[in-house]
Amino acid sequence: MTRDKALNPMNVMRPLNINPKILDETQPLTTFEMGKLWATYMGNSMSIQILGYFLQHCDDEDIRLLLENGIALSNDFKQRIEGFFTKDNFPIPIGFTKDDVNLGAPRLYADEFYPHYLKYAAKAGMSLYSVAVPLVMREDIREFFIYCNECTTVFLGQINTVLMAKKFIANPPIIPTPEGIDKIEKQSYLNGFLGDVRPLQALEIIHLWDNIENNTTSKALLLGFCQIVKDEKIKTLFNRGLDMTEKAVKQYKEKLHIGHIQSPAYLDHLVTTSTYPPFSDKIMLFHKVDMFAMKIRSFGNSLAVTARRDLNILYARTLVNIGLFVDDGMNILIDKGWLESPPQAKDRG
Repeated sequence: MTRDKALNPMNVMRPLNINPKILDETQPLTTFEMGKLWATYMGNSMSIQILGYFLQHCDDEDIRLLLENGIALSNDFKQRIEGFFTKDNFPIPIGFTKDDVNLGAPRLYADEFYPHYLKYAAKAGMSLYSVAVPLVMREDIREFFIYCNECTTVFLGQINTVLMAKKFIANPPIIPTPEGIDKIEKQSYLNGFLGDVRPLQALEIIHLWDNIENNTTSKALLLGFCQIVKDEKIKTLFNRGLDMTEKAVKQYKEKLHIGHIQSPAYLDHLVTTSTYPPFSDKIMLFHKVDMFAMKIRSFGNSLAVTARRDLNILYARTLVNIGLFVDDGMNILIDKGWLESPPQAKDRG
């Protein structure tokens, strides 16, 4: 693959564009700012350890650069948040450390898996940053999340460039260009089970594709985690997550295939047979609880643009299963003493 401008190392040291005359740095952190900064810190603290291990087992030059850029961004975001917390006398979370990863462990995933994983993780990060922008009030914090969005957007472009150039993903589906403006005139437009069921519309295809893409990556990651996790209770939860994810992928693929539309491929073959754990049970469980929780937002977005009733019911059922998985995972994290509490309101009871 020929390296172009899109694959240059990322410049993550751009100063924030803040007018000192407007910014009131004495304004304390609000609930919104505390919560979003805390969540961003925890996610990037985890990513640094995961990607650091991936980097130890990467032979492809372009994919190695993607991993290096991902680590650079996570370190940059984490350090900037530490600066905010220190200035505001906010306790810096423990997050995840070198104790949660064994860099000397054998390879668990093939190089090809890494850009899929990076896209999966970057999309989750972007969903966090984009929600923060309209909520936070302090200008320096808002500029920080705008910066996070900009960097992650560029990074996702790099990831997609590698995925397409190396033919690691299928080309996006093509549907006919409309010949004119069509109005929806019949209630049958909403049908999904009986009667006249219309073809999928563009937004429904996008979200089915995106959910398959996310879940095939999640399934491969879980497959590796199931091989190396030590705690039997966590292993049982992970196997349950595998079954849930496999069922969901099959259902979403079927909806596309009925409409003669291709879908993203499985990634299970990119997991090695290694059973030597590079990650602590703590970081793996937090990772899957966190990413399954992010799926709730993804499926909520899918429901918002889906009109066919069969798809709405499919997403609603998936949301219930994910909610139960996240709840059970949180209980294990709490029982193990592994879950740091986000900032919370004062108990006035």
